[in-house]
Amino acid sequence: MKQDSKLIRIKLDRIDRNIIQALQKNARIQNNDLATVIGLSPSSCLRRVKLLEEAGIIQHYTTVVDMQKIGFQLILFSRIWLVGQDAETIDTFICAMKELPQVMECYIILGECDAMLKVVVPDLESYRKFQSTHLTKKNGITSVKTDLPSQIIKQSFQLPLDDL
Repeated sequence: MKQDSKLIRIKLDRIDRNIIQALQKNARIQNNDLATVIGLSPSSCLRRVKLLEEAGIIQHYTTVVDMQKIGFQLILFSRIWLVGQDAETIDTFICAMKELPQVMECYIILGECDAMLKVVVPDLESYRKFQSTHLTKKNGITSVKTDLPSQIIKQSFQLPLDDL
């Protein structure tokens, strides 16, 4: 989904937050079960979910996979320095990163580096090939520093809606 440069904040009521929390825990929950959990009729619950989807608050549903069980043994964080700060360089970099399935997350950073990537690969040799092929000047990159976490302490896909 294309992200607008102008963010519009939508105020969620308690019911909307409860629906989102329940769907973040189990996106496969049946509407009747969701309605029971939330305390709404099934038709009201479905209407609320549809409105959240149409507003772009719920963007899509996905499946969380245990990456190590299927052969992706490494998560790496790559700090990226670009060859320039001009729009063309940044756009080239963004377009290239969006096309790489190994890049799970990509952020433009305000700080020491210009961007941060979360990359998944089966092993270090795969990352070496990935870096030498894709994290190069052709994609607007001048320097890469990679960090390898030694242990995952917490990984969450649920927003802390109680903080709103």
